[in-house]
Amino acid sequence: MIRIYNILLLLVFGLTFQIVSGQEQIHISGKVTDSEGLALNLVHISIPGTPYGTISGKDGSYLLKLAYQNPVKLSFSSLGFQTKLITRQASPGENMTINVILLESPEQLEEVQIRESRIEDQGFTRLNMREVKILPSISGDIESYIKTLPGVSSSNELSSQYSVRGGNFDENLIYINDIEVYRPFLIRAGKQEGLSVINSDLVSSVQFSAGGFNASYGDKMASALDIHYRKPEKIGGGFELGLLGASAFFEGISQNSRLSWIVGLRYKSNQYMLNTLDVTGDYKPRFADLQSYLSYTLSDKLSLDFLGNIALNHYNFIPESRQTSFGTLVNSVQLNILFNGQELDKFNTFLGAFSVNYRPTEKLMLKFIASAYSTFEYENYDIEGYYSLNELDKELGSENLGDSIMNIGIGRFIDHARNSFQAYVMAIHHKGNMQFNNSNLSWGIKLQNERIFDRMNEWKMVDSAGYSIPYTGQTVNLREITNIDNELNTIRTSGHLLYKRNFKLPHSSIETEAGIRGHYWSFNNQFLISPRISIMLNPEWEKQVKFRFATGIYFQPAFYKEIRDENGWINNNIKAQRSIHFLAGGILDFRAGNRPFRFSTDIYYKDLKFLIPYKVDNVRIIYSGENNAKGYAAGLEFKINGEFVKGVDSWASLSLMQTREKLTDDSGSGKYYPRPTDQLINFSIFFQDYFPSNPTFKVYLALHIGSGLPVTAPGSVNGEDYFRMPPYRRVDLGFSKILKDKDSTVGGRGIFQYFSTAWISLEVFNLLDINNTISYTWITTVNNLSGQVGEFAVPNYLTSRRINLKLTGNF
Repeated sequence: MIRIYNILLLLVFGLTFQIVSGQEQIHISGKVTDSEGLALNLVHISIPGTPYGTISGKDGSYLLKLAYQNPVKLSFSSLGFQTKLITRQASPGENMTINVILLESPEQLEEVQIRESRIEDQGFTRLNMREVKILPSISGDIESYIKTLPGVSSSNELSSQYSVRGGNFDENLIYINDIEVYRPFLIRAGKQEGLSVINSDLVSSVQFSAGGFNASYGDKMASALDIHYRKPEKIGGGFELGLLGASAFFEGISQNSRLSWIVGLRYKSNQYMLNTLDVTGDYKPRFADLQSYLSYTLSDKLSLDFLGNIALNHYNFIPESRQTSFGTLVNSVQLNILFNGQELDKFNTFLGAFSVNYRPTEKLMLKFIASAYSTFEYENYDIEGYYSLNELDKELGSENLGDSIMNIGIGRFIDHARNSFQAYVMAIHHKGNMQFNNSNLSWGIKLQNERIFDRMNEWKMVDSAGYSIPYTGQTVNLREITNIDNELNTIRTSGHLLYKRNFKLPHSSIETEAGIRGHYWSFNNQFLISPRISIMLNPEWEKQVKFRFATGIYFQPAFYKEIRDENGWINNNIKAQRSIHFLAGGILDFRAGNRPFRFSTDIYYKDLKFLIPYKVDNVRIIYSGENNAKGYAAGLEFKINGEFVKGVDSWASLSLMQTREKLTDDSGSGKYYPRPTDQLINFSIFFQDYFPSNPTFKVYLALHIGSGLPVTAPGSVNGEDYFRMPPYRRVDLGFSKILKDKDSTVGGRGIFQYFSTAWISLEVFNLLDINNTISYTWITTVNNLSGQVGEFAVPNYLTSRRINLKLTGNF
């Protein structure tokens, strides 16, 4: 791999030494953004009165090479924005930089441009970074925003992970600057998770697809999140201080505009939130990361980029006690536990990626990427607990209402773990893009080496009323035991070819995307082919309407967790899971009360085969390690967004979904049962408002409602015997006051004169103080005083109501 990478670098650098006769030409480059500084894709840059022109890329950048003329006139146009004409004086052979800000069109075209989202590529929605920053959430990251979109669900505010259209957390792709990124592997609960892998302070553009994405996006079955960090055009920075942590970023550009950099530093401690959990004790979570993105322009054709990330996540916990009441009015029970011991966890990850961008012509772009990712994770705990399970007085009017009246079970347990996980992922990647008059051809090939070292030594002892469980009457047995030492060294190769073309019809236009993706993994010698196609119809109706249909095959080869069974043993015969997507949808842009709105809907069906059944405990996914199931996912989604309050965007989304599977071997009954992500209804609202007499005071509300997820008891062979958690219900409320705005109409005195923008926020998390369940602790009783024998599912609740205060500033 090192030799191949060196050869590629030599070839690319060799291209920079070619002699270009450019004395009679002008090279114009720059970046196109909107009024909020977000990069604009697909902006048409042309020379008025001539056939010469180009379009901007995903990061808003463009390059135009033309014969010498003086003055130079450029036209910048994009649907939903005002066309901008620029005239500049030029000299022969000059390299000009022209950065442009396009303003939204106040005319009829505004119906097409909803600020919250607009279609960048088929099936992708562009997110508004301004609303990411103001959305009231514990994490304050991009994933919190994504959880409000149709098809996306999450029942854990402590975690940045989410499921999409019936898929699990491991089925979501995340790219930063064309580099696939990974999350830690050993994390069991959201309270250990810490910071999102994405630093929203550095982001330029975000695109998200809930399914039906094209062949350029990799080998996962559910969704794709495409992030691009920005290239600064000036020196600046910003910060955020709050009760949950702090962040800061600095950006700049050299005097000759060749070197640009942006660096972000974050620190988070959710101790304040964890102190609301049922388990009391000394929580000491410490999460920090440092991310940087540097870019250097060697010439108008060649540039170099570097992306770096160091994340240090430490979770220390000394539990003391727990008291949880659960059940119904008819059967109310309370669990009490006294603890000894502690937990010490570390999840440290490192990422470095170097890319070379070469544009030999204005229509051809070549990119070469070399990346290295490593993770070092350690999970160590020895926790002893003494528990009692008691029935509570439930008689209304009783003096002892809510007090313990009968012991149901007593016992003791010990949890022990000495686990370590190390992974090294090194890759070289080439991507290319060729633009034609009304079509586009892109391709990519990737070679990746994965080395994994997984060592687990954990066990659980349970004693109930003096009896070791499982009870045999002869020996003392452990309830659970795992002792493994796995190593893996594999090569993975993948590639894609994607063709896009636009067709003009008499009363409409059609946009098509057709592509094919290939994948090979040395672990199981499986070669996969994934064809995908998407069609968008744009009728020339009075109303702005679009219709889309997409279908394709989406294979998900295992990474590591999928090949390991519940006991940690590796299945060398594992195969890739497969999903065939069928999707149809539409978008309607309209005006109501002279304000822009967008209504969108999707209906989809996924045919799932070669599935690896799994269980979910908090955020930990435990796979069976066998391709012994098939299933389906089907759903219907609606979303409406726009200016319910003039000048600010709000939205509501509703998702209806069902996902089922059944075992294909002899271990099941042959009946379909719900998959762990089967959530029939998911409803989200994000609403903004302000005081009409003082618009600098704003209010934000985020509401989430999701029906209960299925749960099975420990030791169950399959998911046929299940019950459902209570529904997830949560309301977060935020208030903000602008202290300084960028137009200097507010603030500008005292310390705020040094800032371009500044505001203070007050957030109320879990406004209604609802006890949401994330998982269950299972208590087994043997020969208890009431004569009951069995297991009790004790709910593990999420966080209670909390208030957070934040101060944010940019300069």
